[in-house]
Amino acid sequence: MTEFIVDEYYSVGGNRHSAAADWSVASGLVAFGADQNVGIWSPQNTSQPGLSALLGGHSDKVTAVKFLSAHFDSSSELLATGSADGKLSLWKATTGKTFVSTVTIDAHIGTVNAIASLGQSDIFATGGADARIKLWRVNQDNVEALAEVALKPRFIPLALTISAFAEEPSPDNAFLVVGGTRNDIQVYSIDGLTSNPRVGLSASLTGHEAWVRSLALTPTPDGGFLLASASQDKYVRIWRFESKGQQFARNASGTNGHLSNAVTLTAKIQSVSAGACTCLISFEALLLGHEDWVYSSHWNPKSSTPQLLTASADGSLSIWEPEESSGIWVSISRLGEISSQKGATTATGSSGGFWTGLWSPDGTVVTSLGRTGSWRMWQYVPETQFWNQKHAISGHIGSVEGISWAPDGSYLLSTSSDQTTRLHAGWKRDGKITWHEFSRPQIHGYDLNCIASTTPYQFVSGADEKLLRVFNEPREISVMLNKLCQIPLPPEDIHLPETAAIPVLGLSNKVIGDEDDGQNEALDEDLNANTHSRGQSQALTLLGEPPTEDFLSRHTLWPEHEKLYGHGYEISEVSTSQPGTTLATACKASSIDYAVIRLYDEVSWSEVKPPLTAHSLTVTRLAFSFEEPKYLLSVGRDRQWTVFLQSGPDAKSWVPVASNPKAHARMILDCTWLSNAGKPAFATAGRDKAMKIWSAEDSSAKLDFTCALELKRKSAITAIAAVSDRSRCFLATGEEDGTLAIHIISLPDGLKPLHSITVDPRICPSRSVNRLAWRPGYTDGSFHQLAVASAEGSVRILRVNLEGVWGSIV
Repeated sequence: MTEFIVDEYYSVGGNRHSAAADWSVASGLVAFGADQNVGIWSPQNTSQPGLSALLGGHSDKVTAVKFLSAHFDSSSELLATGSADGKLSLWKATTGKTFVSTVTIDAHIGTVNAIASLGQSDIFATGGADARIKLWRVNQDNVEALAEVALKPRFIPLALTISAFAEEPSPDNAFLVVGGTRNDIQVYSIDGLTSNPRVGLSASLTGHEAWVRSLALTPTPDGGFLLASASQDKYVRIWRFESKGQQFARNASGTNGHLSNAVTLTAKIQSVSAGACTCLISFEALLLGHEDWVYSSHWNPKSSTPQLLTASADGSLSIWEPEESSGIWVSISRLGEISSQKGATTATGSSGGFWTGLWSPDGTVVTSLGRTGSWRMWQYVPETQFWNQKHAISGHIGSVEGISWAPDGSYLLSTSSDQTTRLHAGWKRDGKITWHEFSRPQIHGYDLNCIASTTPYQFVSGADEKLLRVFNEPREISVMLNKLCQIPLPPEDIHLPETAAIPVLGLSNKVIGDEDDGQNEALDEDLNANTHSRGQSQALTLLGEPPTEDFLSRHTLWPEHEKLYGHGYEISEVSTSQPGTTLATACKASSIDYAVIRLYDEVSWSEVKPPLTAHSLTVTRLAFSFEEPKYLLSVGRDRQWTVFLQSGPDAKSWVPVASNPKAHARMILDCTWLSNAGKPAFATAGRDKAMKIWSAEDSSAKLDFTCALELKRKSAITAIAAVSDRSRCFLATGEEDGTLAIHIISLPDGLKPLHSITVDPRICPSRSVNRLAWRPGYTDGSFHQLAVASAEGSVRILRVNLEGVWGSIV
């Protein structure tokens, strides 16, 4: 039955941890932490450019991700992940570019900060916030502990790398390099690794002046190693590991750093030994160029000469390599947001820039994860010797609190506690459709709580502030969506603004047009140059693929059309009637004076007074009925639902016609009207784990709603959404533990339950479902699309074959 409900789209941001992403050499997949999930992405797969899976299994934020190098075979690939609660999980590859969890263990007391794999073996190391390093061996589908090292003097490891000695292919003897919340780097020798490991401190590499955030090791052609260490002191240091014979040969040939004729300082030589193997360690180079903390360093796996990729909090990626003639390390390419925000550094409390940078297996593509949780990707073009930016994946990094389809179903809007609103749509080309983020209409200064799309070209959002904001779609966005998604352009009588930008120290997206050049010039002086560029905005209409993160974050804002005042506390809910004529809103409240429902006319945007009074605590959901006569349903934390009827000569008055002060045993979290029921009917869901369907005969002057059906679930029902045909209602529910289900209700037979289907847990969220929404106007045979918003920060679109679901149970 699960084949009738499949995942079609995932959107989620990556965790801001430098060790929480890895690119597989075997399968070409990128795995990264996404809240408490693991996202699987194939960046170089043009036929499926988005996320292919979102793996749930951890119960806390994923902080470390590593493909195990001994299993670089796409059919038997293993993935190790660690989380903030100290758990370590092992995942095994399956068909369809996804993974299944084989084991989860308690690895550390505190966050797992780093995972390092020993090449060509089943052994890997982990470092945790408990100031310990642990060695593990993969044993079929399990892991066994080999050794444990308590770091002295005590510090927290943030970066690890482990390798066998070059002169001994067997991993019985190895060395481990550890960096963290100290300025020095510790090198440990490991003797008898496969039998009875003995771990001892051999060397301490000094030079950095702040914490070490990343370590990367690569073999050299002469049989040694180069170690790159990235630090919060803004510098990257290169260290050379080599045998005594290799160093003697290099000194004798006069190639010590290619500076045999220059006056140089003698580097301090240290060593690490295990068994009969010895490596001499010397300082090789200091890389200067970044202006802020350096978070990650990775070596190019395919380059004939050493190439190092570094990612920094200054918003740049740098590619370094030694000059052939002098051996001096220089930056040959610099990508990203170079000096884009003066003053926004880690010293001023910023968490911006790039958190990690990764090479593709063939060394022709690099990706980076930024502060917004979105990925950037560049591809090298040999003909021009330039790196061209390509569209990647993006998503929210906070709980997704609200979603709303455009009234015609052309796109989906999502809003989140990460203070952004995002527009998702289907990119149509070559007979296929893939979903992407196409616009970021709102970048706010408050956490966003709710959203409602009033027309295909306008929406209203509410945040942790006392007012609501109305936004209009810019002309360039409309043209881009028409070109890439085949979304119809607005009628000629609808005037759309040109574009928008955020003034310095402002929260409102200002309209930028071409009608008054003097005003525009004055406004441009007040605008942050990084958020507005007339030429860049117009370039949106020329795009041949979805916009990159640079475009999304700077040039796809929607201008603010109106502000709606009246509420006394943070906005909790907004809903619009269809067709859009009336907007209903509510705010957080602890008394009847503030728990009112305020209505606004969607033409004049004036408040329709008086406000509706019914509840004594926060109104959690508002829903307008689909059919005439028009009803407005409200539910709240006070366990009450109330139905209002539209009346009056101007159809702007709403009067309460029914109410139930104790409809549920605990607070009511969501509600929805049922269409085609033949009589007024709606469903409510609450924290008491119950979903109830209420119906009333429309024959009397006063409606009397009674509970026609009650369904119990295993956890609190946090979201519901309904879609109906002539005889059946398909009611989707989302629960506090992330469970999704579809309940089939018979409409002609007095709202009788026919069947309930639980969705495959592999495509369900791992945390609470905040909102559900069926796509309106979507026709593809018997297929429907269900949008899911979750507290884990994900937006999902599921493709549901309703006839297939029904046919499988009758």
